[in-house]
Amino acid sequence: MSADLSSGAIDALAWDKQGGLLPAIVQDADTLRVLMLGYMDPAALRTTLDSGHVTFFSRSRNAQWTKGETSGHFLDVVAIDVDCDRDTLLIAARPHGPTCHLGRDSCFPAAPAASASFVRALDALIADRERERPADSYTTRLFEGGVRRIAQKVGEEGVETALAAVVQSDEALLGEAGDLLYHLLVLLRARGLGLADVEALLQARHAR
Repeated sequence: MSADLSSGAIDALAWDKQGGLLPAIVQDADTLRVLMLGYMDPAALRTTLDSGHVTFFSRSRNAQWTKGETSGHFLDVVAIDVDCDRDTLLIAARPHGPTCHLGRDSCFPAAPAASASFVRALDALIADRERERPADSYTTRLFEGGVRRIAQKVGEEGVETALAAVVQSDEALLGEAGDLLYHLLVLLRARGLGLADVEALLQARHAR
């Protein structure tokens, strides 16, 4: 969730510390990897909130700049947090394509990601496939087959995983488990859900 960023709360941020700008760290909402650092003035922050796309104040252009306005590699805002001194922003976003102008996912090539980052990245890739439906993609064919067909595949993979656990090798079990997890992520996405929704449910159960 975003911090309280009402008009009054935005005005109360520590804009005076750095000449009217605040550093804004952008983090991948799914992998938790740091993607880039930019700067925002109050107008850029308001545009970010209104548009849902991360927008900066470009010091080199001396103007507002929405990441992706030229490349199409937008950063869709998921949440915005403010640090304890009210002088730095942390933005969780979902990138559309590489963030770095060099074509890399992150402007920091060695930036680490969460331990579950590949599953998160796979979930994000499946979301892209659902939205873009590229030709010659197995995932696209699954989505076009509809929820019933995907659910059938999950059932088949579940049975195969159970059988592998009983009578096959560890390698076979891991292979079937991977197939099951992939198809389950596709099924969730076909219903408008994702890995984050499952995680939120599990966290709520654990809290109880």
